[in-house]
Amino acid sequence: MLQKHAKKIGNYVMLLLAIIWLVPLVWMTVTAFRPRQAALSGFWTADFTLDNFSTVWSAAPFAVYYLNTLLIVFCVFAVQMLTSTMAAFAFARIPFVGSGLVFLLFLAQIMIPADVLIFPNYNILKQLALLDTKLGIMLPYLASAFGIFLLRQVFKTIPHELEEAAYLEGASRWEVLWKVYFPLSRPTYVAFALVSISYQWNNFLWPLIVTNSVENRPLTVGLSIFAQSFEVGVQWTEVSAATLLVIVPLLIIFLVFQRQFIDSFMHSGIK
Repeated sequence: MLQKHAKKIGNYVMLLLAIIWLVPLVWMTVTAFRPRQAALSGFWTADFTLDNFSTVWSAAPFAVYYLNTLLIVFCVFAVQMLTSTMAAFAFARIPFVGSGLVFLLFLAQIMIPADVLIFPNYNILKQLALLDTKLGIMLPYLASAFGIFLLRQVFKTIPHELEEAAYLEGASRWEVLWKVYFPLSRPTYVAFALVSISYQWNNFLWPLIVTNSVENRPLTVGLSIFAQSFEVGVQWTEVSAATLLVIVPLLIIFLVFQRQFIDSFMHSGIK
């Protein structure tokens, strides 16, 4: 009985936290569709408009920001998937001297915030003449310690018999990796894709430091510059509309793949 009541209390607490999390999202969404005069009047009206979105789209080069962000996000994920898959397979299935120590070093990287490495990364990009380039934004993130850890956990759960059967059929190690391990780990790749894409989509400080031109700015930096461009105060309707344009793709992706995201972490043994 006590356990049942504790479970109910836990559900109510989670529901309360979900409502608190939704409040600013709902307020921003409603404000984005309201006229400027009605948004902050303090009185509820049924007036809604799409003019805020057209104003935002014409006031800043959001189309360029979108293209830059999509290119950065998907290029980073594609390279991360390749490097993380090969490294995870090596840690899970290829014995070599010092593998445990090397893996611990990879795990240590997870505990180091990316912001700590901004100064050395900036100096390296400066020496390579990659400042204010899309490649310069992507370069520090082309390998993912979290992705290696996540995929290694999943690869270790795949039965050895499947790998041995593939070798008996004449498959090479490369073919075993991409024809046996990769298909059986697709839910985990979905989860990793959500983590990688959401992080790169929301990445702000590093792109802000290394970019100076519109041609290379992602959405987060463009949104910040747009919000600071008003001469008199902050126009909350336009800022809300711009913010909604930035976050809607992530919300849609998460809502579509949320079940695979949760299942992959449960199956990989991560609590």
